Amino acid sequence: MQVLEKITVEDLKNKVLDGYEISREDARFLYNADYKELTQASKEIREKFCGDSFDMCTIINAKSGRCPENCKFCAQSAFYNTDVKTYSLLSKDIIVNDAIDKYNQGVPRYSLVSSGKNLSNEDIDRVCEIVEEIHRQVPVEVCISGGLINEEGFEKLKKAGVTRIHNNLETSRNFFPSICTTHLYDQKINAIKAAKKANMEICSGGIIGLGESREDRLDMIYQLKELEVNSIPVNVLNPIPHTPLENNEILSEEEINRTIAVFRFIIPDATLRLAGGRANMAGLGKSAFEAGANAAITGDMLTTHGVTINDDKKMIESLNYKVRLIS
Repeated sequence: MQVLEKITVEDLKNKVLDGYEISREDARFLYNADYKELTQASKEIREKFCGDSFDMCTIINAKSGRCPENCKFCAQSAFYNTDVKTYSLLSKDIIVNDAIDKYNQGVPRYSLVSSGKNLSNEDIDRVCEIVEEIHRQVPVEVCISGGLINEEGFEKLKKAGVTRIHNNLETSRNFFPSICTTHLYDQKINAIKAAKKANMEICSGGIIGLGESREDRLDMIYQLKELEVNSIPVNVLNPIPHTPLENNEILSEEEINRTIAVFRFIIPDATLRLAGGRANMAGLGKSAFEAGANAAITGDMLTTHGVTINDDKKMIESLNYKVRLIS
């Protein structure tokens, strides 16, 4: 009778360090493995593939509220009474001055985030003017989160100096209809592919704590791997009053860190970026950065408080990371 070899975290770690791509079965095992072994192994994988580099970015809510999409987690959806501030695209002066301020505080990547299904052609032209002015002032990397933009729009933004687009998948294909019904999962994937055709870098991840299963999270990360996405934001749901998910239980830090560690095993060289919800974690999310994450959004989020740049810089230094741009 053949005796099956017992799988261990150490064995899988060593295989990944040697170039092995873990299977879905491996990932399921890791999700339930000893917590300390898992997070320590993930840290070692991060050290091997990413070194001590830490990618820090900041965002501005460049266009707020009145969104016609019904994403159940979002304070900016017009479907829910959240009393969020609403305004059209901010003026060039406001955005440029904010970008200069954040760059001077040591943040090398700056992102304009816009509510709505997509940016209009007029808004894209205005964003291009704003980005060109930012680059006349400071050499900051500029990203855009503008929804379901087409290839022509991405090409305009690329020409103006936008290097990276952000478009979260949010969750798995199967669970997505439970979160949003006003646009399709494939529309998100098509927008990502259009940006890639325009030779733009891609930042795409999702939110955990929506009510999804671990299998949904694995579906999402393997989809991102298939799309060859390297910058992966991991948001933790911060339940917003008056949204359909207002009563969702906030995930434990162990569950958050387990997810990050498993993601690190699946895409060893990924830039795993803690995003929304980090301010609710102890120590500004320090345990997650010890478990394999190596990037963060610093400053306030879109409609919620985040972590100050100064506090983040102190925390990053305490972990012996160095703030650098990671492509």
